[in-house]
Amino acid sequence: MTTKTHALTRDGLSARLPMLALVLSLLVLSACSPARHWESARVLADVAAGPGPSRLKAQTETPLRSPVRFTVAGRERSGDLYTPGAAAPLAAIVLVPGAVPQGKDEARIVAFAQTLARARFAVLVPEIPGFRQLRIHPADADVVADAFVWLAGRPDLAPAGRAGMVAFSYGVGPAVLAALEEGVRPRFIVGVGGYYDLRRAVRYFTTGYFRAAGEWHHLRPDDYGKLVLASSALAYLGAGDAALLSAMAERRIQDRAADLADLAARLAPPGRAVYDLIEHSTPENFAERYAALPARMRADLAALSLHDKDLGGLEARLILVHGRNDTLIPWPESLALAAAFPPSQARVFLLDAVLGHVDISLSHVLSWRFLTVELPDIVRMARAVDALLAERERSG
Repeated sequence: MTTKTHALTRDGLSARLPMLALVLSLLVLSACSPARHWESARVLADVAAGPGPSRLKAQTETPLRSPVRFTVAGRERSGDLYTPGAAAPLAAIVLVPGAVPQGKDEARIVAFAQTLARARFAVLVPEIPGFRQLRIHPADADVVADAFVWLAGRPDLAPAGRAGMVAFSYGVGPAVLAALEEGVRPRFIVGVGGYYDLRRAVRYFTTGYFRAAGEWHHLRPDDYGKLVLASSALAYLGAGDAALLSAMAERRIQDRAADLADLAARLAPPGRAVYDLIEHSTPENFAERYAALPARMRADLAALSLHDKDLGGLEARLILVHGRNDTLIPWPESLALAAAFPPSQARVFLLDAVLGHVDISLSHVLSWRFLTVELPDIVRMARAVDALLAERERSG
C-alpha cells in the first residue's frame, strides 16, 4: 500500500477550480444528481488542496478529530475519529493508510480524513501497530475488521448501517480481507493503488516488470516497496541478520546507490535470501528467489494475498482507482481484483497521467498536456468521488 500514503499537488489550486467546475458540468449532462456532482467537484478540489484553502473548507465547519479507544471481542484498539463538526454524519468510513512511519498521523492522511468528514462521513483511522515500523502482517486485517465492527455498530456515526472502507496502497489487501471476516459487512470499499496478487506486486517492485494483456512491461520501481519488504522480513530472521538488514536499509536511506556488499557477505542463508530477492531479482529468477524466503514469511505473504481467496461472499461495491504510472503496484492488479466480481459490483477508474502510486500531480491548466491528457483523468477522478458520495444515499 506500500508507499508514501497520499501526496497531492497543492499549488495553483485556485487556477484549477474553473476547470473542475467544467468537469462537473460535463457530469451533470449525463447524470441525474447535479447537486451531488457539484459537491464532488468541491470534494475533489479539497483533496487536491490538502490542508490549504478550498471552497469546501470555506463552506463547511472544521471537522472534529478525537482520539478513541474501543474494545471488540476483548481486543483493545485505538484510532482517530473525524466527524463533520455540528452536522450529523450521513455514512461512516474506516480509512486504511498504507504502511508509513507516521501511521494514522501522517499529514496527508489527516488532510484526506478531514476532507471526507467535510463531506459528512464519520471517519475512523485505526492505529495499525506494524505500519509505523513499515511492517506488514496478516493481523493487519483483524485491526481493520475490529475498527469496522465498532464504527458500523454506532448508529450515530453509521446511520441505517451505511458504512464502508477507503484504503490506500497495501491497505487495500487488509481491507478486503477484513470484509471477508464474520460480522463485517461493508456496503462499499474504495481502493487506490491496491493489489490482488501480492506475489506479483513483490515481483514488480523488486524487478520493475509486470504483465498486462499478455505482454511484459517495465517501469523503474520505487525503492519504498523494497524498504517495506525488508522491514517486514526482520520478524522472520535471527538477530544477526535482522541487524545487518537494518544497517543496509539505513545506508540506502542515506545514499540510494550505496554499496551493500560488505554487509551482505555477513548474512546467514535466511537473511541472504531476503537480500537477494530485493537486490538481484529478475523476471527470470524471481520465482526461485521468492521460494527461498523464510517459510513463515512466505506463508504470511500468501495470507495477505487476495488472488486465491474466496471473494464470492463479499457483497460490498468496489470503487477502484489506479494510475498507469504506478511504480509500486502495477495497474493490472486493480483490474484483476475487479474481475473477481460481477461487472455490476466493481468499477475501475484507470488514470493515464495524473496519478503515480497514490500521488497526484497536475500541469498548468493552460498547458496542452493538461487539456488533452490530464483533463480526462480529472473527469475519471470526479466520477470516482461521485460514486463514493452516492454511498451516503443508498439504502442497502
